[in-house]
Amino acid sequence: MKRLLALCLLLFVSFYLTGCTRPPNDAGTTGAGTTTGATGGTTGGTTGGTTGRTPTQGDAAGPDAYAEKAVDGDNVKFGVYLSITGESATFGQGTKAGMELAVEKINKEGGLLGKKIKLIVEDDEGKQDKAAAAGQKLIEQDNVLVVLGEVISTNSLAVAPICQKAHVPMISPSSTNIKVTQVGDFIFRVCFLDDFQGEVMARYAADNLKAKTAALLVEKSSDYSVGLAESFQKTFESKGGKIVAEESFTKADTDFSSVLTKIKGSKPDVIFLPAYYNSVGLVATQARAQGINVPFLGGDGWESPKLIELGGKNLEGCAFSTHFNVNAPEGVVADFVKAFRAKTGDDPDGLSALGYDDVMMVADAIKRAGKFNRYAIRDALASTKGFEGVTGMITINAQGNPDKPATIMEIKNGKLEYVTKMYPEGAPAAP
Repeated sequence: MKRLLALCLLLFVSFYLTGCTRPPNDAGTTGAGTTTGATGGTTGGTTGGTTGRTPTQGDAAGPDAYAEKAVDGDNVKFGVYLSITGESATFGQGTKAGMELAVEKINKEGGLLGKKIKLIVEDDEGKQDKAAAAGQKLIEQDNVLVVLGEVISTNSLAVAPICQKAHVPMISPSSTNIKVTQVGDFIFRVCFLDDFQGEVMARYAADNLKAKTAALLVEKSSDYSVGLAESFQKTFESKGGKIVAEESFTKADTDFSSVLTKIKGSKPDVIFLPAYYNSVGLVATQARAQGINVPFLGGDGWESPKLIELGGKNLEGCAFSTHFNVNAPEGVVADFVKAFRAKTGDDPDGLSALGYDDVMMVADAIKRAGKFNRYAIRDALASTKGFEGVTGMITINAQGNPDKPATIMEIKNGKLEYVTKMYPEGAPAAP
């Protein structure tokens, strides 16, 4: 009986590991093979590790039956899943606007290998289950060549395994959780990681603000928030700082008086609040009402046109890490900002810029691949080096992550003001 049970268990595990969701006519296998694409990369905070990912074998030179179905007449289909509605709607809307601007530019300039890019957009409402359903649909029904998304890391973590099993490249514009690209070698991103953001803001607190003590206020159910907090604490303490309070809240909370009272009693020099913009405004307003006047610091979850609208003067002097400087005077950033304003009437935020870079970097990889083949595209993405994006120069390292700096923005007089760029420790700053 024990041998029979062991055999059944082995069969189950084998079936699970081979997975489903792989498109028909796909002969690719996961396992030992020749590593493709970039194998280097710095060991700074943007890498998410020091070793490469297990390569998935597949024919990058021959025809790809699945990819051929992604071509629809004069178009080639790109899948997108974002929170267009729901609590995090501004994330998805801003990202989508950046993606659409990139597609418009590419199509005006002749398209991609003779085809126009067609975006197929699915609204996941910011929910994991709907994100997973969207990813499944984009691959199984729409036969998209690549999948672009998400902003929210938990949603990307729901879709990444689906894309990996299907051998369809997924490129996240702004999911910063370290685990996203660890899913497999078909998963990439154009943004820096949570551990790098936490490190950067701890260095900013200690070196720029000369803070000796800090309090942490973390959304405990968010992988994003927890990841940033852990990295901030590690770096801050390594620089001689002390964490004097650690408090948490849930996504549904609107009354923060209790945790803020505890934080006030600890008398921190700064408060690290790695949360999303809708919570940040509430927390800052209630903190100031309690007489807490130290700066709040955060990550790119603060990035939203609604941040200052929600927090107002209560956010004066607060700062966060993000992906680009909207006020850059010249170069590709200034050109992007001008085009975005002309198209939408608004200024782009960091998520719009990342959405733009997401499409542009994928298009660059497909041009270098020279064919609509998932394995060739995967290899080209992995070998991306020195791609000039509006969020910085992008080189994809062995973990599928970009080596790039973070931008620090401070809120002054009700507006975002550029402070500085911060690079991984030990990495040379760009001239």
